[in-house]
Amino acid sequence: MRKLLKHLKPYTATIVVIIGFLIVQATCDLSLPSYTSDIVNVGIQQGGIDEKIPEAVTEEEMERLLLFMSREDSERVLEAYELKTADTGYDCEGSVYVLKESAAEDKEEVQELSEILGQPMLLVSGFESDSDTTKQMEVSMKDNMKAAIQSQAEAKAKKAASQMTEEEKAALEANPELAKKQQEEMQAQIEAQMQKIDEADMFEILGMLSEDQREEMVAQIAEKMDDMPDSIVEQAATAYIKTVYEKLGMDTEQIQNSYILRTGAKMIGLAFLGMLASVMVGLLASRVAARTGRDLRSRVFKKVVGFSNAEFDHFSTASLITRSTNDIQQIQMLVVMLLRMVMYAPIMAAGGIIKVFRTNVDMSWIIGLAVVLILLLVLVLFIVAMPKFKILQNMVDRLNLVTREILTGLSVIRAFSTEKYEEKRFDNANKDLMKTNLFVNRAMTFMMPVMMLVMNGITILIVWNGAHGIDNGNMQVGDMMAFIQYTMQIIMSFLMICMVSIMLPRAAVAADRVDEILASKTAIEDPENPETLPAGSKGEVVFDHVNFRYPGAEEDVLHDIHFTAKPGQTTAIIGSTGSGKSTLVNLIPRFYDVTGGRILIDGTDIREITQHELRDKLGYVPQKGVLFSGTIESNILYGNPDGTKAEMEEAASIAQATEFIEEKRKKYDSPIAQGGTNVSGGQKQRLSIARAIAKKPDVFIFDDSFSALDYKTDVTLRAALKEKTQDSTVIIVAQRISTILHAEQIIVLDEGRIAGIGTHKELLKNCDAYYQIASSQLSEKELAGDMGTTGKEEMAHA
Repeated sequence: MRKLLKHLKPYTATIVVIIGFLIVQATCDLSLPSYTSDIVNVGIQQGGIDEKIPEAVTEEEMERLLLFMSREDSERVLEAYELKTADTGYDCEGSVYVLKESAAEDKEEVQELSEILGQPMLLVSGFESDSDTTKQMEVSMKDNMKAAIQSQAEAKAKKAASQMTEEEKAALEANPELAKKQQEEMQAQIEAQMQKIDEADMFEILGMLSEDQREEMVAQIAEKMDDMPDSIVEQAATAYIKTVYEKLGMDTEQIQNSYILRTGAKMIGLAFLGMLASVMVGLLASRVAARTGRDLRSRVFKKVVGFSNAEFDHFSTASLITRSTNDIQQIQMLVVMLLRMVMYAPIMAAGGIIKVFRTNVDMSWIIGLAVVLILLLVLVLFIVAMPKFKILQNMVDRLNLVTREILTGLSVIRAFSTEKYEEKRFDNANKDLMKTNLFVNRAMTFMMPVMMLVMNGITILIVWNGAHGIDNGNMQVGDMMAFIQYTMQIIMSFLMICMVSIMLPRAAVAADRVDEILASKTAIEDPENPETLPAGSKGEVVFDHVNFRYPGAEEDVLHDIHFTAKPGQTTAIIGSTGSGKSTLVNLIPRFYDVTGGRILIDGTDIREITQHELRDKLGYVPQKGVLFSGTIESNILYGNPDGTKAEMEEAASIAQATEFIEEKRKKYDSPIAQGGTNVSGGQKQRLSIARAIAKKPDVFIFDDSFSALDYKTDVTLRAALKEKTQDSTVIIVAQRISTILHAEQIIVLDEGRIAGIGTHKELLKNCDAYYQIASSQLSEKELAGDMGTTGKEEMAHA
């Protein structure tokens, strides 16, 4: 992951912007469930009433509320409301108490008034509902009051009797009718009071009580209501406020519709804002990922272009192609996932947890259970699938390698009728990759149903617990719905992280493979303080006691190579197969560096100048002709893009390529397929030679570049080349004696050592290795003519 993140450093500013958009998106997504809860709880269940206290209340209702408050609370409420007797603004008769603007804007005061008015509104609402409970309470209170009146009357009668004088007693005894009349009057008063109590409603009964009695009763009721959930009190208060508004003539249906539409509009706005944030995140994440992939491909390509042959020996071509394409594609995909999901998931999870604890803490254990189940599932998948991810990329390499070998060697395969064998080899590599991919994909496929099972099971668990909470009055339906949504958001956040973490091993392997290329040390490097070749240099090449061995090899392949290739002369190198001819000339352009001695160009060690300056002096024609897709013109002028048409045609003429070029319909504009597959081997070699000639280098290197030419073309080409390169150094590696007969200097290699140096005739006389090569290619007569005597006699004399 660390290696991956370092590639994102250049885009830090963009990533910060992405995080900002992710926060906006998460805020929108996390706000939607609470609005859904509001629509259910407030919009539907509460009729759109979201006030904790009524904004206005009739005078009659206020008097009823005050019956259930202490004197101190009553004064506090009356201070917050203003009594309007005229122009109340409401469609009702009588005076109206209106909440003062200062109180309505003060949240702390509103909360305080809500706590004061909560139970009174519940009680008033209950008594006004005329429920069985309130009826029983009303009958009980009336009976108690009647009993109290009867008891008070009896006590009063006893007190009056005890306080009567003897004269008053005697008068009553003397006048029984008077006593009866007094008793009837007292009974009539009691019956009148009883009738008044029977006709009175609950609020009138409470009004009949003394202040102390009423406060004592309210305290007893409040004590019984202490265990009642706050949600029941709030719902009852809301229902009461709705009733109050109806009495004020307000359109409660319009209030409900307005609330639902207003809340719905907010939800639509948030959803639209979240969509815009999501689109911007996707756009920016894709741009960052695409640019990261572009930068990586560019860096890998530049690194590979600078590789020496030693690095190419370490990294196979198939592996380099896979690392430059498939591996970087894996990194690019992971970057998108990181920026869109991994960074978004923690924000959603943290926000969801905060929202859940604000909604209902009693069910928060369900989220912990869900997270544990998901982590266990992902752990099992990691244990099972992780090893497969690590070998998947190697299998892709293997398939690319087999495919490349088959396609490049198709003609050989057909010639030897080994199609069935190669098909089987490809099928084995293909099936191995398929089986591994199937295993990984099945593991991922298995994960999704299990995840859905966990999510649905958690939903059922929430509904089960939530239903009990709703039944007990501890929570509302909307709260349960919001809790479900928040829980799903939290689970999905962990799920997103887990899914990316499963992708991470494969991308990590890809990142390691790409980083292996970028971090590899190139064997051939330019010096820190390079020298420059002297002005007017001609291209003299000197091998000064050069030794060389391949990286990792135990023995040198070249031993004490010492010679000078001068401008205006042709230096030929010949030897048996494996003697080190191509290795020797590959040291000149620094495809490898010498391990002993040094190579000089115009007196300067080639390791002391830049590779660009060195190779700018060289015209290199490899053993195997290489052409690039394009046209004949683009291939000939490849090393001299600013060359003129005349220079191009001259180079083609010297290379004996004019004949077949002129036969083509588009001449020099004729297309060349990738790898030069639409031209013959000889034509490919001639175009490669023309490319080197058109560059006009100081040093020509021909690595067995005439092998595909017929004898006539070979002779004509060398004659034309001799005239063109009379001021240049020419180094030719050849297998054919005829190619190097007229070279001013011939170097014979034998097992990496110089067996002889001289002209053709000198070597025939002095070098047995050269004579053996010549005798295998030339007739006895030709040998005798070149040596000036019979070959056998000369060699015997030697």
